[in-house]
Amino acid sequence: MDLNAVKMFVSVVQAGSLSAAALRMGIPLPTLSRRIRELEKELKVALLERSARGTKLTDIGTRLYDRATLGIDALAEAEEAAKSDQARLRGRLRVSLPTEFEPWWELIGAFQRRYPDVQVSAYTTDRRVDLVEEGIDVALRVGVLVHEAMVARRLLVYRHVLVASPQFMKRFGTPDTPDQITHRPCAVWCRDTNSGASWRLGEHVVRPQAILSTNSYLHLRNRALAGEVLTELPPFLATAHLQSGKLCAVLADHPMPEQEVSLLYPSHRHPSSIVRAYLDFCQASVGEFLSLPAARPAKSDRKASSRRGTRIRG
Repeated sequence: MDLNAVKMFVSVVQAGSLSAAALRMGIPLPTLSRRIRELEKELKVALLERSARGTKLTDIGTRLYDRATLGIDALAEAEEAAKSDQARLRGRLRVSLPTEFEPWWELIGAFQRRYPDVQVSAYTTDRRVDLVEEGIDVALRVGVLVHEAMVARRLLVYRHVLVASPQFMKRFGTPDTPDQITHRPCAVWCRDTNSGASWRLGEHVVRPQAILSTNSYLHLRNRALAGEVLTELPPFLATAHLQSGKLCAVLADHPMPEQEVSLLYPSHRHPSSIVRAYLDFCQASVGEFLSLPAARPAKSDRKASSRRGTRIRG
């Protein structure tokens, strides 16, 4: 049954005549009359008795009108509820993020304060999850992206920093060149125990003699604060301690490579209103929560199509 034709039939009954209904609906009278006849032909019954004085419902037409009115009212309520939910952003958002990206928890909290009816399921891992297979709406990635089936929204760029405590510097001295780092106890971030580590410092590549390798930046930060190692940290894990003097920047004039922070979502899936709101909120707010300058705004989301990439860190 043609739902639009049924709606027209209900409008005719409510308006009292075909001409009044056509005027109310803003459609030509011949079009409305033809659609009602097609509906009667489809149902193989007469719904209206037409006369010079107007139209009158048949018995079957009365029964159809009573039931159709209930259905149309229910559809209108459902449509209004859907629009209301979209406006209020009610539903669930499933996100993935690196394990030690501390500021992102604050950002998610701020997002939920803005949209209190959105439930967030956050999965933390340093593993590259399959968003489609594991049902993730948006994943936070750090590094050059290599997945061609995803769309990436670049949020910002930052650089890791080399740090050590004042006690460490007093004990081992302040390195003046990258090569001098190899003579000091260092700790490095590694994805697994079998991979080595190197630091690119400006134009120099240094392979530190690490007394500790770990995939935990929090562990690296704790050992640096204890005065035991020189190490690298993401700036959002180091800034407060650098400002308080508990850590010192090392070789700041030899910057480490840039790291891209992006949000990733499946390219074949049209982003929902909740996903779009999350993407926009993060892009507008990420600089505030990471205390870093935001990257230049991208004109649009882009395919994550780089075939060669660096390790995804953080």
